[in-house]
Amino acid sequence: MALKSRSTRIPLRISPSTSLSTSPSTSLKTSPSTSLRTSLGLLLFALAAICLNANPVSAVGSAINLPGFAEFSRNIQNGQKDVLRGVYAENVLALPVVQQPSGKTVYVSNNDGEVTQFGMASNFGNIGLLAHNNLAGQFFSQLKPGQEILLIYGDGHVESFIVEKVLKFQALQPNNPYSTFKNLDRDETLTAGEMFNRVYMGNHHLTFQTCIAADGKSSWGRLFVLAVPRENAQGAHRRSS
Repeated sequence: MALKSRSTRIPLRISPSTSLSTSPSTSLKTSPSTSLRTSLGLLLFALAAICLNANPVSAVGSAINLPGFAEFSRNIQNGQKDVLRGVYAENVLALPVVQQPSGKTVYVSNNDGEVTQFGMASNFGNIGLLAHNNLAGQFFSQLKPGQEILLIYGDGHVESFIVEKVLKFQALQPNNPYSTFKNLDRDETLTAGEMFNRVYMGNHHLTFQTCIAADGKSSWGRLFVLAVPRENAQGAHRRSS
């Protein structure tokens, strides 16, 4: 099994002078304020509205009897070298990855046992994986700092990441896609844009995102698990073969 990681991208941030396209070949340029508001608004809406689009379905998946890595990898390969096909964390999850349909930036699969790649994160050189918290997203909270994450692509090549941090936020206006967010681990409140910068911008990394349900609200909060390429992780350990 060959492990490799992609090249580090120049970190970007959402700022008042940046126009953001949602196409695969995103370009960054100064543009009229109307275009700016439209593009920025779409990004922030996509980040915050994912929980608001969840359908009330029941989880039936289980982390019991997970397949071994080699078996899981063989079963999901399809020969497409640049298409992410699966994510694996030993004793935690082994989930196939599906892509968002073109133009559907807030799409998250309602199929239990699979996660959705967040297309907008790819535009910034990073990898976002989305799942509803009553489906595959329920396993995201079991990922802990130091845990190794393996991403499998269609041709069988693998990228290795190490979980670096887990972030939890409460949406102060749960039904508003442009809500501000309270950090549950320290005393700070972030706008949707600031939260997007923190979890999806910067050097090449992997972000898991799901919702936190509380007080009868499915969109009460957000959970993010951030992992960095193994070669960039402090004290990273190698997976036993």
